[in-house]
Amino acid sequence: MSSWYWWMILGMAAVTYIPRAIPLTFLEGRELPPAVSGVLRNIPYAVLGALIFPAILYAQETDLLFGVIGTIAALAIAWLGGGVMGTVLGTIAVLAVYSLLV
Repeated sequence: MSSWYWWMILGMAAVTYIPRAIPLTFLEGRELPPAVSGVLRNIPYAVLGALIFPAILYAQETDLLFGVIGTIAALAIAWLGGGVMGTVLGTIAVLAVYSLLV
């Protein structure tokens, strides 16, 4: 492995470490305002939604309804308390039936 790879690895390590180390260093012992901590608490859900939504639209390239039906099924099963595995397996079952019918 040439030295160029090592410099690239060290650069990537620094780029990912610095944004994590700075808040830990400067915010140690301080409490964030409730509004800021509320926003930070909701970021994982917003990112998850942003990652999943495009996949819903392109779940099957030829049939947009496939993704829409899967989304509705997943929301309904989750709303009824299906749990994570129940929601996943139920959505797969609904889409399998839809695929057989269409």
